[in-house]
This record gives sequence, C-alpha cells and structure tokens, in this order.
Amino acid sequence: MLLTIKSLTKTFPGTKALDGVDFDLAAGEVHALLGENGAGKSTLIKCLTGAYLRDAGLISLEGQTISPRSTSEAQALGIGTVYQEVNLLPNLTVAQNLTFGNEPRRFGMVDRRAQRRQAEEMLDGYRLDIDVSRDLSAYSVAIRQIIAIARAVALSGKVLILDEPTASLDAREVETLFAVVRRLRKKGLGIVFVSHFLDQVFDLSDRVTVLRNGNKVITERTADLDRVQLIEHMLGRALKDDVVGHAKAHQAGREWPELLKFEGYGRRGHIAPFDLSVGKGEVLGLAGLLGSGRTESAELMFGLAPAQSGAARDAEGTLDLSSPRAAIAAGFGFAPEERKEDGIVADLSVRENIALALQARRGWARPVPRAEQLRLAEDYIEKLDIRTSGPEQPIGDLSGGNQQKVVLARWLAMNPRFLILDEPTRGIDVGAHAEILRLIRQVTDAGMSILVISSELDELIAVADRVIVVRDRHHVAELTGPEITTDTIVRAIAAPHRETAEVPA
Repeated sequence: MLLTIKSLTKTFPGTKALDGVDFDLAAGEVHALLGENGAGKSTLIKCLTGAYLRDAGLISLEGQTISPRSTSEAQALGIGTVYQEVNLLPNLTVAQNLTFGNEPRRFGMVDRRAQRRQAEEMLDGYRLDIDVSRDLSAYSVAIRQIIAIARAVALSGKVLILDEPTASLDAREVETLFAVVRRLRKKGLGIVFVSHFLDQVFDLSDRVTVLRNGNKVITERTADLDRVQLIEHMLGRALKDDVVGHAKAHQAGREWPELLKFEGYGRRGHIAPFDLSVGKGEVLGLAGLLGSGRTESAELMFGLAPAQSGAARDAEGTLDLSSPRAAIAAGFGFAPEERKEDGIVADLSVRENIALALQARRGWARPVPRAEQLRLAEDYIEKLDIRTSGPEQPIGDLSGGNQQKVVLARWLAMNPRFLILDEPTRGIDVGAHAEILRLIRQVTDAGMSILVISSELDELIAVADRVIVVRDRHHVAELTGPEITTDTIVRAIAAPHRETAEVPA
C-alpha cells in the first residue's frame, strides 16, 4: 500500500474525534472518504496533513512511518491537499501561484520568464489552454481547482487529497475536473476523494470508506456497494421492512391554500432550478444527505444567495428576495443551522436577541421601544419555557437548547408568514426537542408556513405534511401522506441521478 493508517486516535476536550481508525490507499487508486457532520473526515485529513498532531496510531507512507508536524512537512513527504475553497491568491498570476515559495531567481530577483516557463511545464498534461501570466481571478472556479491540483501534485506527488472539490462546480466543470483526476490516477497517484455527492463517488472512486462518530464503519470496493446500504452505513440505521407510520396520516390528501410559489428557482453552484409550492399552514420537510443542497435551497429562498434563475410569487405577484432584508420585508424568517455563528449575538441579552428580527423589519429609524422588547421577551420566555435567569441574561450563557428557543422566539415575535428552520433540534436535549416540534405544529395550526430541514428522518416523518428530497443539488422527489417513510426517503436519496424522481408509495 502507498499509504497506511492504523488505529488513528484524536481526542479534543469532551470529544473523541477519531477512535482507532484504520485507512489505506493504494497507488493509482481513488479512495472516497464519506460520512456526515462530525464523522471524523476532517480530523483524519488534518492528522494526515500535519494540521493536527495525532494522540495515537501510526501513519506510514511507502512503508516508512511518518509524523508530519505541519502541512509544509506533509507536502515535503509527498502529501498534498486541495480544498473546496481554493487556497490560492486570486490577485497573483497563475504562474506566481504555481511557483509561490519556489520562484526561480536570477541575480537575486525573480526570473519572470523562467517562472512562466516553469508554470507551463507544471500544467503540461492538464490540457489547459490558458495564459499563465494572467491573474488567477480571470479564470473560472473549475480552472482554479485544476491549477490548485497541479500545484499540489508538483509539491507532493504521491498522495493527493481532494476535499469537496466539486461543491461549487456545474456538471460540465465536474467532468473536466474528473478527467484530470483520472489521468493522475493512471500516473500512479493515490487520491483521497471527500464528497457528499453519491453519484460522483460511484462514478469516480475505486473504494469507499465510511466514518461515523469517529469510527470506521466499512471499507468496500465501490462496485460492490449498494447505494441504500451505503446511506444506511452513513446514517447509522437500517431501513425497516415495515412501513413507518406517518404521525399525521390523517392529513393525507389534505390541500393547503397556496401561499408561495417558486418557479425555476436556482443558482449556479448552489442548487439546480426547482419548482416548489408552499401551502398556508403547511409544514414542508427538506431531506437529503449533508451537502445535498438542503441549506443551499434555504439560503436561496431567504436571499442569502440570490437566485439567478426563476421567480418567487405570492397572490400579489412577483416577490423580491434578492437579500435577507428583502426576504424579511416579504414576511420570511430563517433560523440557521449554525446558531452560535449565524443565529445569536452571544454578548447581547435574551431580550435584545429576541428583538433583532422585529427591529430589522421595522428599520433602524423606528427602534422597538425597550418596554415592547421586554414584553416580547417575557412572553416568549414563558411560552417556550426558556430556562434563563431573566430577559437581561446574555444569551451566550444559556444552554444550546435554550439558545435555539431564543432564535425561534426572535422570528415568532416578527410573526413571519414563512419560516425556514435549518436543523432546529440539532444539539439540544430531548425535552427541548419535543417542545420545538410541538411549537412547529402549534404555529402552523395558526396559519404560519414552515420549511424544516433536518438530518433526522424520524423528525421529518413526525412533523412534515410533505417532504422534498434533495440529492446532488437537485430536488428529486416529493413525498406526501403515507409515502413519508424512512424507506421511501432513503431510497429517493440513493437513486442514481439518471432515474426519475418517482418513488414507490
């Protein structure tokens, strides 16, 4: 084997990120590394590339034990990495990026002619017809990815790690990139391919390793893997042979008055154009693996990444959703998945956090009076059972579940007509989990429409009136009533892209 990892262990305070993980890579192989959030993929890569020091285990390259203590040391040993966000300098030329840190010099000065010649030699074989003297920013993301690969291969040349390299590429660009990867495989490079796109994994990889909760689950030849079984390994649960009862089966066949309609709504590199109607008082579920396009769909609808195609409409006509401010003005709310980074302002009080969305909707020229803020905060502290010493306690001092309740209270105080909840119960205790699901049903019964994004299929089954399945940045299936089961959701996620979006009832 070109690369062998044995019993790799890495612990952070309160978390064992890797627990005795084995992994190997052959020369001339593309080995896919899969797993959901927190599975340990990034930690394994960082231990391999010297960004983290491992606590235990062995790493050997070409039979020799290695212990890289930095990324530059890993590069010198032969291990290079290319990330989703290309780690190059767009304001420098292609030649400068390719030779950065290793520029040819003459009389103590950079030899520009030799630098261009060296860059062209580095790109030889990649079938790129580009001017290396132009700034990197002049080229597409796909071209930048290939340039980053060329640099990594030139600096390392034994192991190439591709961490979500296709996340921002369209189908044509993906094929261009994969043609490069296949040529490198033929030359004998060992390639670790991290991706959430199952079609790409089955198209490109020779073997697959799945991690879950810091443990290796399986390593199998890709050709021997069944898609449904692969997803079961990633999610950590087997599909039930019996049909999982839908908690709201009595609502099967119910129709909701149309509130919103998205037609041909999409953005290149984010989500393929989709059609979606939203009923008044309906709970829509969005299901799919991590990276499938769930959050990207939500960001598009809330204006965080404005749509490049299609239109959003309501009964009054076309909606402006070009920014979060415009979306809020249209009566939309969005509670993001990363509440600590995107949802709360830790140093502000519970009262101030709850008032934020209402204040944004009114505009800063019309401040929400402190007395009204206090009334809202006290009202929602009681309604949602937010465990706090009082409205003036900094939200950063609260538990994760109570922070999530405050974020929900913020949007409920604004009384949106359409509320997007991205992983609303992630990282909270069982009691808070049940309360939030109860709250979703309560507000929709009162007429609010909610889109719930969740990795927990049981959660979607319990709360959603309709489930949209997202795979590889496409909306591929719509399930209603008795169709909403673990089995049908997972099979829709697993179906090859060429198949239709229809799933069995």
